[in-house]
Order: sequence, then C-alpha cells, then structure tokens
Amino acid sequence: MDLHFFAFILLSLTLFTISYSATVDAADDTAALSIFRSQTDLHGSLLPNWTTIANNTTACTANWVGVKCTKNRVTSLSLPSLNLRGPIDSLSALDQLRLLDLRDNRLNGTLTPITQCLNLKLIYLTGNDFSGQIPAELSSLHRLLRLDLSNNNLRGPIPAELSKLSRLLTLHLQNNELSGTIPNSLESLPHLKGLNLSNNELYGVVPKSLISRYGETSFSGNEGLCGTSPFTKCSYTGAGPPAQIVPSNPSSLPSSTATIEGTNKHKKKLSNGAIAAIVVVNSVLVLVIASFAVAYYCGKYSREANSMSGSENGKRRNSYSSEKRVHANNGGGDSDGTNATDRSKLVFFDRKKQFELEDLLRASAEMLGKGSLGTVYKAVLDNGCTVAVKRLKDANPCARKEFEQYMDVIGKLKHPNIVRFRAYYYAREEKLLVYDYLPNASLHSLLHGNRGPGRVPLDWTTRISLILGAARGLAKIHEEYAASRIPHGNVKSSNILLDRNGIACISDFGLSLLLNPVHAIARLGGYKAPEQAEIKRLSQMADVYSFGVLLLEVLTGKAPSQYPSPSRPRLDEEEQPVDLPKWVRSVVRDEWTAEVFDQELLRYKNIEEELVSMLHVAMVCVVPQPEKRPTMGEVVKMIEEIRVEQSPLGEDYDESRSSLSPSLATTDQDPLP
Repeated sequence: MDLHFFAFILLSLTLFTISYSATVDAADDTAALSIFRSQTDLHGSLLPNWTTIANNTTACTANWVGVKCTKNRVTSLSLPSLNLRGPIDSLSALDQLRLLDLRDNRLNGTLTPITQCLNLKLIYLTGNDFSGQIPAELSSLHRLLRLDLSNNNLRGPIPAELSKLSRLLTLHLQNNELSGTIPNSLESLPHLKGLNLSNNELYGVVPKSLISRYGETSFSGNEGLCGTSPFTKCSYTGAGPPAQIVPSNPSSLPSSTATIEGTNKHKKKLSNGAIAAIVVVNSVLVLVIASFAVAYYCGKYSREANSMSGSENGKRRNSYSSEKRVHANNGGGDSDGTNATDRSKLVFFDRKKQFELEDLLRASAEMLGKGSLGTVYKAVLDNGCTVAVKRLKDANPCARKEFEQYMDVIGKLKHPNIVRFRAYYYAREEKLLVYDYLPNASLHSLLHGNRGPGRVPLDWTTRISLILGAARGLAKIHEEYAASRIPHGNVKSSNILLDRNGIACISDFGLSLLLNPVHAIARLGGYKAPEQAEIKRLSQMADVYSFGVLLLEVLTGKAPSQYPSPSRPRLDEEEQPVDLPKWVRSVVRDEWTAEVFDQELLRYKNIEEELVSMLHVAMVCVVPQPEKRPTMGEVVKMIEEIRVEQSPLGEDYDESRSSLSPSLATTDQDPLP
C-alpha cells in the first residue's frame, strides 16, 4: 500500500513539473514577444491586440496577431510590412520557433539572435535594414528549409558553413553588400532549388555547376565575378579582390609603340632606304586615315538623325546612344560653365555598379513608350543585363546641383513595391535615368488591353493583390517624405508595373520634382484631384485621390474620363463625359450598384462583400475635401483587412509580396509539428 502511495506521489510530482515547465516556457515566450514589441513597434501597430497580460494569459491563449502556437509554445511569428523598427535580440528566447516572417519592415542590428532559435525552418527577413555579417552560426539551424535575407545591408563573405544546411531548399541573398568569393561548398547542398546572389560585391570564379543549376541572373550585378560567358574571362588568382579588369579609357592601356620598341630594342638597325620607305608609307597612311575620319564624322551626324527617327517609330536601335557619344567624346560642358569630361558618367546609387557608360552606349534598345516627361527604352547590354532607360524630354529641367539633389532623393528610396532607380547620366544636352526593367507590362494593359474575344480576364485575387502592392509603394513614399511632404504626383494605372514575379511596383516617383510647380499639373498625366484645378500644385492628399480613382478603375474595368453617367445617357457625340468618381457616385445614387463593377468580376462567386468593401475604400479616397481623405497608410490597412478576410489562406498568404508565401512553403516537406 505504501509503495503504491509513493508511486502515485512521484507520478503527480512529475506531471506537475512538466506542466509547470510548460507554463514557465509559455510565459518566457510571451515576455520575449512583449520586449520585442516595446523595442520595435514605435507606431503602435500591434497595441490593439498585443495587450498587457493578465493572470495566466499568454500570447498563445490571447491569440496575438501574427503569433501561432503549438502546445502553448510560440512556433510561428508572422509580422510583415508593419513598419517595425529596431533590433530582434529578444526573439532569441523563442526556442520552439519554426516560422519567422518579418519581411518589409525596418528592423536593424545583426542576425545573431536568430541563431539561437534552433528549430527554425522558414526565415523571411527581406526588405529590412539588417547589417553586419551573415553569422556562420546559422549552420546550426539543421531544420532550415528556406532562408531569405535579401534587400538588407549585410556585408562580408558568404559563410562556407551554410553548406551544412543539408535540407535547405532556397537561399536568397541578393541586393546586399556581400563580398568575397562564392563558396564552392554551395555546390554540395543536395536539395537547393533556388539560389540568388545577384547585386552584391562578390568576385572570383562562378562555378559552372551553379550557373547551369540556377541561371546567370542569380549572379548578375557582381562586377568582380568571372567565368564562362556572359561573365568576363577570369584573370583572378584568389589572392583578394580582383583589380580593374578592362580600363574603359583606351589611353590607359600600354601603347603599341612601347610594345614594339620593347620587343625590337635588340634588333639590328634599319638601313636608310628602309627608313625613307617607312616615312613615305606612313605619310600616305596618315592622309588616308584623315580622309576616313572626315567622312566618318560627316556621316555620323546623318546617322544620328536617322537613328532618332527610327527610335521614335519603335525600331531596335537606341536614339540616345549616338547623342550620348557626342557628349561623352566632346566633353560636353555643363550649363553651369564647368567641363564635364570627368563627370559625364553613370552615377549609381546602390554601390553595385553593373556596367559602364560605354556599355550603355553599345546596348541595343527598343522604345517602350513616350510620356509627357520623356521616352522610355528597353536596353539590352552585351552581358545580357536588361534595364529601362528614360530619356528626359526637357534636356535642362533645372540647374545641375538641383538635378543631382533630386536624383539623390529618388535614389535612396528602396521598397519591393517601388521600381528601383539604379543610376542617372548627366550631360549638358542629355539626361538619362536608368531603372530596373520590369517585363510584365502595366496594370493599365492588363485591365484594358484586348477587351475583345480571346481576352484572358484579370481575376479578383490578382486585382486586389496588385492594388495592395501599389498602395504599399505609395504609402512608403508618403511615409519616407512625411516631413517634406514630397508626393508622387503622377499616380495612374500605366505607372503600376509588374515585375517577373507579378508583383506590382509603382514607377515614375520623383520626376515631378524636376518640373516647375506651376507647370507640373499640366504636364503630368496622373489622375487629378478637384482642388488641383485651383491651387495648381501637387500634394500627398492629391495622391490619395488619384489612388482612389485607380482603385475605381480596377473595380469597374473602365478607364477614367471615358464614361458618362448611365442615369443621364449621352445625347450627342460631342457631349463631354464626366470623370470616373462622378460616374460611380451617380450609379450608387440611383441604386445601380451592381452596374458599377467590371463584368469580368461578376463571374466569380462569393466576392460581393469584398467588392463592396473595396468600393467603400475607393469612395473614401475620392471625397472632394482633401482633409477628409485617409492617409495612404490607413488605406493600406483597410485593404489588408479586406484581403485577409477574403483569403482562404489567411494573413500568412501575401501575393503582393512574394511569389512563394510562407504558409505555402511549409507544405513542401517537413511540415510544422
């Protein structure tokens, strides 16, 4: 009897210890998250839900936003795009964490804390401000499947120890400042399906096996890399960063005369007759060369005129190339009186100089379109890299100093939903802006292109993802320049471009700065707010109105300023149509709400509530009084709430951010326990 009693007591104590330990661990998780919120949530985005813990409530039992648990332990933390700023040191206590998704915030510090979370499988930290080196201790995360550290400020080498992550499926390190050689050990990762090391400062040989497995673009933007085509031929010895490979100025190369002299200095002297013959031949050659030079330069300007004409009709050869050569070769004195021989060059913003001015001059180009500010070309460089080049229509929009200041404003802005501004070129009579090339056309072409038979409809899920991406990009601009109140100034569907993953990116930001405010309203083609008819200036609140019109365009499928009110049909062909917001108001006023929406959307079931909710967001944006409009940050939150409610995968699924969502990634293999 006593033996059974003692066994019962022992079992009870064991169960109590286990239960107490789990409670303590849960409390530790909650405390770690509370510290993280206090250090990073400067705008109070998490406060409505992440409230002070009372009694025995934990982050798990209180269902904190972005937190998921298993057996009362935190196993998933997903807080993308919440403008969180600060370190992640406190997260090192979350030892049962499987998924960490903090994409597109402004978190900083080092990555060392996450090396303590030994159960991590999925890490998404792209689009932050993390610095320092990639810690070699990441190799201790043996369960890791996906690692995305792209678009940060990471420096130093890629740790060879990453080869120990034998289960790794994807490794994204692009758009950092990583240096050193590519570790050969990456070739030994057996399950690695995706690798991106582009736009860093790597150098040395690119292993052929990696190129064949992941493609050339995975390594582009690293000017020190060499190997098989399209990379430069290797002269790298492995003793450190390579020297300049090929000088762009031919005068810096050894002269042929010096080479000949060095080779023949011990040869026998020539006879007098031979010397006389050489002099005669050289004189004839000089005359011939001079004749060809005159003919070349006379024909050159003729070709420039022909090139300009050809480019305007969408031909393959770039019209900016020949004119840029004239300015580069002649020195092109600037409007401020200085000589630009040493300043007429491409100015890059991200320290990842992918090409020289001469490379851009040689590039084949195709005109993509013309706007009020200039012409845009698709330029394909000799190494296969493709960029978009905008040639400004006004060659001298402002003084050089102001121009460079404006370019700095545009160039420092980085966000996944804003087209990346890479570089600019300044000469007296030529201004070029270089952007990332986005291959998947624009929102305008998706909405309005080929509306006849055979058109592929733009479904509701895609539309809401694209509009959310555009909203996030515009909100980032407004937030970044809240103090100076710099607007976008040209919001329209043709300025919403899609990258290769189908993510919406807003383009043409900052070009309004180059215009006289008095002329900006007239020259820019964005959707204009009512108050701009009187005050004649751009503003962030006018941007909100323009975005509201854009949202109405997505919902109705109708281009702005094309459709009269259905309650008052057009009586004659010369009657002017009203603008899109007025048209929608008239339909809603007459209780014809269903007539508002694009017929392509009405084929989808169970989206009526989302359509009406999005219509409300649009109408709030286009109220006539600017002070009554929401901020773009508030608009983003409204759309996110609608999108989360309508998404069957919940808040973890985010098409506007990534082609591979974290929730889907967990289903590849090794699901969370």
